[in-house]
Amino acid sequence: MTTTVSANRKGDRRERELVNALDEAGFAVMRAPASGSATERELPDVLAGDGETFYAIEAKSSAGDPIYLTGEEVEALLFFARNFGAKARIAVRFDREDWYFFHPGDLYTTDAGSYRVKKEKALADGTDFPEFVGETEKVTLGEVGDDGAGEDADAPDPETEERRTILEAVRDGHMPVADALDVL
Repeated sequence: MTTTVSANRKGDRRERELVNALDEAGFAVMRAPASGSATERELPDVLAGDGETFYAIEAKSSAGDPIYLTGEEVEALLFFARNFGAKARIAVRFDREDWYFFHPGDLYTTDAGSYRVKKEKALADGTDFPEFVGETEKVTLGEVGDDGAGEDADAPDPETEERRTILEAVRDGHMPVADALDVL
C-alpha cells in the first residue's frame, strides 16, 4: 500500500510540474482533479491551450522502466480530445529527463492492446518540451540546408552541402559522432 501511495504522490507531483511548466510557457492550463478516480467520467490529466492549439494530455512518469497505458486510457483520451476539440497527447517523463510528447498513434501497441513507451523511444522520437511549446522546431536530416529558396535557387551553399554529407555519413554508420563533431 505504501508503494502505491508513494507512486501516486510522485505521479501527482509530476503532473503539477508539467502544469507549472506549461503555465510558464504561456499556456492556459489546468490539471483535472484526481483524474481517473474521483469521477466516473474519463478525464485527461491536463488540459492546455495557447489560444490557437488545445491539448488534452495524459501524463505518465517512470523511474526508468517502460511506461504502459491501457487501451482504455488511450481510448478515453482520444474520445475526450475529439469531443473537446483538442489534440490528444501522451506526455512521458523518465527520472532525470525532460517531458516528451507523443500522439497516441505513434506509440507501440502490445499484443494485449496496451501502449508502451520506452525511455530510448522517448529520447529518440518524442517531441521535447521546447518544441511542444513552440520555442524550437525539430529539423530533420532531409531539411538540413533547405533555405526555402525552392527550385529557382542558385547552386547549394558548399558549407551546407558539407554538413549534409557529414550528417549522412553519421546516419549511415560511416563516421563516428565524435569525429563528425570535430569536423563540424
